[in-house]
Amino acid sequence: MWTRFWQFLWPRMGWRRYATYLRHRLVRMPGTSHTVAVGFAAGAAMSMTPFMGFHFILSAALAWFLRGNILASAVGTIIGNPWTFPVIWVVTYEIGCWLLGIDAHAVSIRGHTVAEVMHDPWGILSPVLLPMVLGSVPAGIVVFFAAYWPAAKIIDRYKRQRLERQHRRALAMMERMAAAGATTEERKNAGQD
Repeated sequence: MWTRFWQFLWPRMGWRRYATYLRHRLVRMPGTSHTVAVGFAAGAAMSMTPFMGFHFILSAALAWFLRGNILASAVGTIIGNPWTFPVIWVVTYEIGCWLLGIDAHAVSIRGHTVAEVMHDPWGILSPVLLPMVLGSVPAGIVVFFAAYWPAAKIIDRYKRQRLERQHRRALAMMERMAAAGATTEERKNAGQD
């Protein structure tokens, strides 16, 4: 259990190789480059919400609504991870406070016990959660488009190159077959003379 948790925080293979692995997973998913990119972007956008534990469900719902690839949305939620969540939460909270017109530093949830939070979670957490939810909307929209365009280009390039490779292989095979057929035909004709 601790090994999995540690691997989630710090991949054994290294961050670059992990990113390459995720890229390979993404470009090889079934569907058009648009549907896979929409799914990936939906996952990235839903990672901006403060609803930890529900990002997969929310991203799958958004991908389904936008007719994107649901599996790609799960890959897109990797944007939200223990390294990026603190930054995401601060940014969405600041944006939400700005949209609501309240001072971001006036609210504090410090000093409450776990029992108090469990007894009245909405009353204690709403001063922080409401701005975060509101701030996650514009942040999610920006992240959606920031994730969609590069993903669509990467996936499209991969699929185009793969199709070109398959086409070249098919042509080479046809040429070999034609050469082998011509050789056989020449032998037949030579034997009849």
